[in-house]
Amino acid sequence: MLQKLFQVDAFTDRLYSGNPAAVCILENWIEDSIMQKIAMENNLAETAFAVRDGSQYIIRWFTPELEVDLCGHATLATAFVLFNNYDLNDSYVEFFSPKSGKLLVEKGENGLLILDFPTDEIQSIKPIQALNEAIGKNPVHTLKGKTDYLLIYNTQKDIEQLNPNFFLLNQLDARGVIVSAPGDSVDFVSRFFAPQCGVNEDPVTGSAHTSLIPYWSKALGKSTLVAKQLSKRGGDIYCEFQNKRVKIAGRAVPYLKGEIII
Repeated sequence: MLQKLFQVDAFTDRLYSGNPAAVCILENWIEDSIMQKIAMENNLAETAFAVRDGSQYIIRWFTPELEVDLCGHATLATAFVLFNNYDLNDSYVEFFSPKSGKLLVEKGENGLLILDFPTDEIQSIKPIQALNEAIGKNPVHTLKGKTDYLLIYNTQKDIEQLNPNFFLLNQLDARGVIVSAPGDSVDFVSRFFAPQCGVNEDPVTGSAHTSLIPYWSKALGKSTLVAKQLSKRGGDIYCEFQNKRVKIAGRAVPYLKGEIII
């Protein structure tokens, strides 16, 4: 069986930057074990699979090691593929995730695609010694969301200089760890570490911004923000806080279109 596969660089307007995601638009669902093997073979942070269901698409995301509850950059990449390769004439596409509910991607101005995601519920917690040891620098504020820890630091330089111990991070009971601080030229910057999912450092993490946007919106007293993820590839994210929902916008660039054998 031949299956079309696309690879898209998300949250960027330049090839070889942002976060690459693979996308398979399926006619019908295939076995979970096969989807996991495809994701492992692709060896990208995420491979997205989507199946049309009436007016919406059911979407699921796999890292090389496991299925995850939510992924922003692969959802943006999937919308980009649908808009550009599947004659989707609407200005938006509705997704439904069995793990995260209704998700929407709208066409914005100047090539932007706007993710409409549920806001994460983050809570302040006491510092965790094992977490601080794994990251290598004590934060000024520690929070916990649905799946990730969020550590807040004073400066962008703090974030740039972090050199985590991934062996220790892999022992933590969480999907991953977000680190963030005010930005020098943007509202805030971040990095995301998730060795538990087979991704030591994710290039650009849309889902992490469901935690970051409510925090920085309240901290900075503004609902519209610009963010940058400080990975080697880098990524630009345009953000809006709408209480129970957040909007996460970015651009995307196609890299590869081909067929895989299932």
